[in-house]
Amino acid sequence: MSRILLGVAGGIAAYKACELLRRFSEAGHEVTVVPTPAALNFVGKVTWEALSGRPVATEVFSDAHRVNHVMLGRQADLVVVAPATADLLARAAQGRADDLLTNVLLTAHCPVMMAPAMHTEMWQHAATRSNVQTQRERGVVVVDPASGRLTGADSGPGRLPDPDELAQIAEVLLEDPSIATRGQDLHGRTVVVSAGGTREPLDPVRYLGNSSSGRMGMALARAARLRGARVRLVRAHTEVATPSGVDVVDVGTTAELDQAMSAAVEGADLVVMAVAAADFTPARTATGKIKKDRDSGLTLELQQTTDVLARLGAGRSGGRPTLVGFAAETAADPDRLLELGRSKLARKKADWLVLNDVSGGKVFGSEGTAVTVIGSDGSAVEAAGSKELCAHRILDVVSARSPNADAND
Repeated sequence: MSRILLGVAGGIAAYKACELLRRFSEAGHEVTVVPTPAALNFVGKVTWEALSGRPVATEVFSDAHRVNHVMLGRQADLVVVAPATADLLARAAQGRADDLLTNVLLTAHCPVMMAPAMHTEMWQHAATRSNVQTQRERGVVVVDPASGRLTGADSGPGRLPDPDELAQIAEVLLEDPSIATRGQDLHGRTVVVSAGGTREPLDPVRYLGNSSSGRMGMALARAARLRGARVRLVRAHTEVATPSGVDVVDVGTTAELDQAMSAAVEGADLVVMAVAAADFTPARTATGKIKKDRDSGLTLELQQTTDVLARLGAGRSGGRPTLVGFAAETAADPDRLLELGRSKLARKKADWLVLNDVSGGKVFGSEGTAVTVIGSDGSAVEAAGSKELCAHRILDVVSARSPNADAND
């Protein structure tokens, strides 16, 4: 069980922190809520205590004998501030200690994660941007807000990301606190990620597809954005939410994927093909629903689709962009699996191949995974854990050893 301190600043998005608190509690974490006085105008103390099952301190001088302004930060495994308002970001950047939450931020020895939420003009103001940069330089993980409906009729960037996304980022920081030290190591780079599974239509209601949930691709897009990259996400069918702060292009078929990737890779530094693209498509798509003909069955004529990864590999100039492929393979033993992976890496002319062993139905749709990152230099690095953690491990490997690693630094 981990100890999470959930700080809540005074913005309308404070109500969403109730859902975040619920997710933390259901995951088995011990959660202490520290709302600012302004936050209590939106969600009351009784609500926080009822949801957390723990007392809520709101003032520096409450329970002074416990020295809460020091002990709360010291004892936490993770501090999450959601929402972090413009005011809270400014006070934290200045190192002020004028309420209990800012005192906690000065005493915490654990990773600190902030999720800003405010109106677009406030988020884009030079003062706020400077405060965010200051926090990131100090090692604070600042999650960019989502775009969408804000208070009143306004829409734009500044919306608190979905609690599920914030919970996933928090979980990976608990799983490996050193991720917070990566900072903005991909700042200035453009990363293209494809995710999900393509679908090839048989008729207006049926398709050929696969079991990809899109979790790994979404985790990679989220990790790259968290680490400062500009992220272009080419999204096929997925079962999970899309990370905030990324540019999205939706595709259905492998042909559409091929077209979208041709455009997306322009000017990219790193391309990660995590999509599960269909290898075959019907030679003909029926314009009407195919009817059952008693018990005679159905014969389909299939043709191969474009090998998008191989086309990208063959079309590169000067080894740019760095190209990472994925391969889901089945094999009788690990040696055979590596053999299959190295062969595919060479055929696709990629720099890296992330190899998944899916023997016995493993990996697809699950929260966790185990992969081997194979390099064209002969290296092989294993990673295991949640898909969120493995996404960071993959980025660690390919960014550190990429020939383009310093291209935009």
